[in-house]
Amino acid sequence: MIVITNPSPIKNETDIVHSLFEEGLALLHIRKPDFSEAETVQFIHQIKPEYRNKLVLHNHHDLAEDLGIGSLHFSEKERKHSHEVPAKFLNLYRNKNGSKSTSTHTIEDFNSLENDFDYAFLSPVFKSISKEEYHPKTNLFEALKSRTNHKTKVIALGGMDAENIQKTLKNGFDDIALLGTIWKNENPVKQFKLCQQIVQLHFQ
Repeated sequence: MIVITNPSPIKNETDIVHSLFEEGLALLHIRKPDFSEAETVQFIHQIKPEYRNKLVLHNHHDLAEDLGIGSLHFSEKERKHSHEVPAKFLNLYRNKNGSKSTSTHTIEDFNSLENDFDYAFLSPVFKSISKEEYHPKTNLFEALKSRTNHKTKVIALGGMDAENIQKTLKNGFDDIALLGTIWKNENPVKQFKLCQQIVQLHFQ
């Protein structure tokens, strides 16, 4: 199970992040699109060093090596305009025993991914919790029946919460990513634990 940071700062965010890791969070995607390089560095330095190998960097990839982050995420735009992504960043994750992920919004795009992406978000599965007016244009459960790419894990994103996790995993997604259901909740850690229990029960 993956958690993506809220795009804008959250009160006590670092404390919440530490609690999520203590509860067993496997990966935290650092997605702060409006952060400068300096703000990104400051944010990451607030996270305990022992969790550095569980961080995935969305922006300012050139900071990854200095920060000791081996897992990188590339947006759809970056992937489709590969000249915007220097080769050294594409290969960096291999040197750090990290992962490389990307974002997709159609099954056709997911199926066409190169084999070196470990996993990809496919979204939105449901109406987004964090983005108003962001909702599915197609039924991604139906679309998944046309999946031909089985080397890349497909991760459900968009509107994921405790009510629909079981349905999502039963219908072909390999895992889920949480954003709004965590950061819009009054008790993010409690909500994470609830979602985590549902995922664990599915894979038992």
